[in-house]
Amino acid sequence: MDRHTPMDLFGHLTPPENLLPYDGDVRYYGQVMGLNQADHFTERLLAEIAWAHDELVMFGRPVVTRRKVAWYGDRPFSYTYSRATKQALPWTPVLQELKALVEQQSDESYNSCLLNLYHHGEETMGWHSDAERDLKKHGAIASLSLGAPRRFAFRHKQSKEQVKVMLEHGSLLVMQGVTQTFWQHSLPAMKKVQSPRINLTFRTIEG
Repeated sequence: MDRHTPMDLFGHLTPPENLLPYDGDVRYYGQVMGLNQADHFTERLLAEIAWAHDELVMFGRPVVTRRKVAWYGDRPFSYTYSRATKQALPWTPVLQELKALVEQQSDESYNSCLLNLYHHGEETMGWHSDAERDLKKHGAIASLSLGAPRRFAFRHKQSKEQVKVMLEHGSLLVMQGVTQTFWQHSLPAMKKVQSPRINLTFRTIEG
């Protein structure tokens, strides 16, 4: 059991405090596995996942990103974002292990996972919300981080207030409720980071 997720008197996991001051619910559980386990999962994901460069449409033009992505799920779900559609691959053993761990920690269930591979700190993700119509409305999105620690930022859509957190190797962050309606999030550049980071976002596709 991790120090970030204590248990109450009835043996239930006690979630950490909400990082957001209003209009959303984001919980950072910190490291949910040991260092050796996190290293082990990182090596397996780098070797076993069907990584491919992300192909998006931005401002009406096709763009191929430097980062790599992969999309897995219970069924061959179609998922569309940035006007690009992907079809989910079947779960692999390592993803099933991580899915079970994340579901236990977050007390939620998920049917799909979008993975991102950032090779170094200059590969980033701009401001956006995970509010595509394929996703369960107000459903939980669990973000598991492996590899290089990276800063993660939230920005309120109206007030522009920001909240930042450092995502550690082997750590879990869960976004839920109306977070995607009122907040955007991003992965800013950290130019001194020279090692890769893998981000797995477990989510629920409807339909």
